[in-house]
Amino acid sequence: MPDMHPIEVLLVEDDAGDVLLTQEAFELNKVQNRLHVVSDGEQAMSFLRQNEPYTGVPRPDLILLDLNLPRKDGHEVLSEIKADATLRTIPVVVLTTSEAEEDILRSYQLHANAYVTKPVDFSQFIRVVRQIDDFFVTVVKLPGNP
Repeated sequence: MPDMHPIEVLLVEDDAGDVLLTQEAFELNKVQNRLHVVSDGEQAMSFLRQNEPYTGVPRPDLILLDLNLPRKDGHEVLSEIKADATLRTIPVVVLTTSEAEEDILRSYQLHANAYVTKPVDFSQFIRVVRQIDDFFVTVVKLPGNP
Protein backbone atom coordinates (compact mmCIF):
# COMPACT_ATOMS: atom_id res chain seq x y z
CA MET A 1 0.00 0.00 0.00
CA PRO A 2 1.59 3.27 -1.09
CA ASP A 3 0.23 5.44 1.72
CA MET A 4 1.32 3.09 4.50
CA HIS A 5 3.56 4.87 6.94
CA PRO A 6 4.47 4.22 10.55
CA ILE A 7 1.96 5.50 13.04
CA GLU A 8 2.75 7.11 16.38
CA VAL A 9 1.56 4.96 19.29
CA LEU A 10 1.45 6.25 22.86
CA LEU A 11 1.63 3.51 25.49
CA VAL A 12 0.45 4.68 28.91
CA GLU A 13 1.72 1.98 31.25
CA ASP A 14 3.36 2.07 34.68
CA ASP A 15 4.44 -1.58 34.83
CA ALA A 16 7.99 -1.85 33.44
CA GLY A 17 7.42 -5.53 32.61
CA ASP A 18 4.35 -4.75 30.51
CA VAL A 19 6.22 -1.92 28.77
CA LEU A 20 9.00 -4.37 27.91
CA LEU A 21 6.49 -6.96 26.69
CA THR A 22 4.82 -4.38 24.45
CA GLN A 23 8.16 -3.22 23.05
CA GLU A 24 9.15 -6.83 22.38
CA ALA A 25 5.78 -7.53 20.77
CA PHE A 26 6.27 -4.58 18.43
CA GLU A 27 9.77 -5.82 17.54
CA LEU A 28 8.75 -9.48 17.09
CA ASN A 29 5.78 -8.49 14.97
CA LYS A 30 8.03 -6.28 12.87
CA VAL A 31 5.69 -3.43 13.69
CA GLN A 32 7.23 -0.30 12.23
CA ASN A 33 5.13 2.03 14.31
CA ARG A 34 6.85 4.41 16.70
CA LEU A 35 6.12 3.53 20.32
CA HIS A 36 6.26 6.33 22.89
CA VAL A 37 5.90 5.41 26.57
CA VAL A 38 4.76 7.37 29.60
CA SER A 39 4.25 5.83 33.03
CA ASP A 40 1.36 7.74 34.60
CA GLY A 41 -1.81 9.63 33.75
CA GLU A 42 -0.37 13.09 34.31
CA GLN A 43 2.54 12.35 31.97
CA ALA A 44 0.05 11.07 29.41
CA MET A 45 -1.89 14.33 29.42
CA SER A 46 1.33 16.38 29.29
CA PHE A 47 2.49 14.30 26.32
CA LEU A 48 -0.84 14.70 24.52
CA ARG A 49 -0.91 18.46 25.14
CA GLN A 50 2.80 18.72 24.30
CA ASN A 51 3.57 20.41 27.61
CA GLU A 52 7.09 20.34 29.10
CA PRO A 53 9.01 18.08 28.85
CA TYR A 54 7.08 16.83 25.81
CA THR A 55 7.16 19.91 23.59
CA GLY A 56 7.62 18.90 19.99
CA VAL A 57 6.58 15.26 20.41
CA PRO A 58 4.36 13.91 17.64
CA ARG A 59 0.63 13.64 18.15
CA PRO A 60 -0.23 9.97 18.66
CA ASP A 61 -2.35 8.20 16.07
CA LEU A 62 -3.30 5.55 18.64
CA ILE A 63 -3.22 5.35 22.45
CA LEU A 64 -2.80 2.10 24.40
CA LEU A 65 -4.03 2.94 27.88
CA ASP A 66 -3.72 0.99 31.12
CA LEU A 67 -6.37 1.71 33.74
CA ASN A 68 -4.32 1.21 36.90
CA LEU A 69 -2.01 4.21 36.80
CA PRO A 70 -0.46 6.41 39.47
CA ARG A 71 -1.28 10.12 39.85
CA LYS A 72 -4.24 10.00 37.45
CA ASP A 73 -5.93 6.71 36.61
CA GLY A 74 -6.80 5.47 33.15
CA HIS A 75 -10.48 6.38 33.41
CA GLU A 76 -9.56 9.98 34.27
CA VAL A 77 -7.15 10.12 31.33
CA LEU A 78 -9.76 8.63 28.99
CA SER A 79 -12.35 11.12 30.21
CA GLU A 80 -10.00 14.07 29.62
CA ILE A 81 -9.01 12.84 26.16
CA LYS A 82 -12.59 12.38 25.02
CA ALA A 83 -13.67 15.75 26.50
CA ASP A 84 -10.95 17.61 24.59
CA ALA A 85 -11.97 18.59 21.05
CA THR A 86 -8.37 18.42 19.82
CA LEU A 87 -7.70 14.95 21.28
CA ARG A 88 -11.01 13.08 21.12
CA THR A 89 -10.45 11.75 17.61
CA ILE A 90 -7.40 9.76 18.71
CA PRO A 91 -8.47 6.13 19.09
CA VAL A 92 -7.92 4.80 22.61
CA VAL A 93 -7.52 1.09 23.27
CA VAL A 94 -7.79 0.24 26.95
CA LEU A 95 -5.14 -2.46 27.47
CA THR A 96 -5.39 -3.61 31.06
CA THR A 97 -5.35 -6.60 33.38
CA SER A 98 -8.81 -5.78 34.72
CA GLU A 99 -11.62 -8.08 33.68
CA ALA A 100 -14.08 -6.30 35.99
CA GLU A 101 -17.41 -5.63 34.29
CA GLU A 102 -17.58 -2.15 35.86
CA ASP A 103 -14.20 -1.22 34.30
CA ILE A 104 -15.31 -2.45 30.90
CA LEU A 105 -18.64 -0.64 31.10
CA ARG A 106 -17.13 2.60 32.39
CA SER A 107 -14.43 2.56 29.68
CA TYR A 108 -17.01 2.27 26.93
CA GLN A 109 -19.20 4.91 28.59
CA LEU A 110 -16.15 7.19 28.42
CA HIS A 111 -15.89 6.38 24.69
CA ALA A 112 -12.95 3.98 24.61
CA ASN A 113 -12.58 2.58 21.10
CA ALA A 114 -11.77 -0.91 22.40
CA TYR A 115 -11.20 -2.75 25.67
CA VAL A 116 -8.58 -5.51 25.68
CA THR A 117 -7.58 -7.62 28.67
CA LYS A 118 -3.83 -8.24 28.76
CA PRO A 119 -3.02 -11.91 28.43
CA VAL A 120 -0.49 -13.19 30.97
CA ASP A 121 1.05 -15.60 28.46
CA PHE A 122 3.79 -13.97 26.35
CA SER A 123 2.79 -15.61 23.06
CA GLN A 124 -0.84 -14.58 23.58
CA PHE A 125 0.29 -11.05 24.45
CA ILE A 126 2.26 -10.94 21.17
CA ARG A 127 -0.83 -12.12 19.29
CA VAL A 128 -3.00 -9.44 20.93
CA VAL A 129 -0.54 -6.67 20.03
CA ARG A 130 -0.42 -7.98 16.45
CA GLN A 131 -4.23 -7.96 16.27
CA ILE A 132 -4.42 -4.41 17.63
CA ASP A 133 -1.81 -3.36 15.08
CA ASP A 134 -3.55 -5.18 12.23
CA PHE A 135 -6.90 -3.65 13.08
CA PHE A 136 -5.91 -0.06 13.82
CA VAL A 137 -3.16 0.21 11.21
CA THR A 138 -4.31 -2.02 8.37
CA VAL A 139 -8.10 -2.18 8.62
CA VAL A 140 -9.20 1.09 10.21
CA LYS A 141 -8.74 4.46 8.57
CA LEU A 142 -7.22 6.74 11.22
CA PRO A 143 -7.87 10.49 11.17
CA GLY A 144 -4.98 12.67 10.03
CA ASN A 145 -3.27 14.96 12.46
CA PRO A 146 -4.92 18.37 12.61
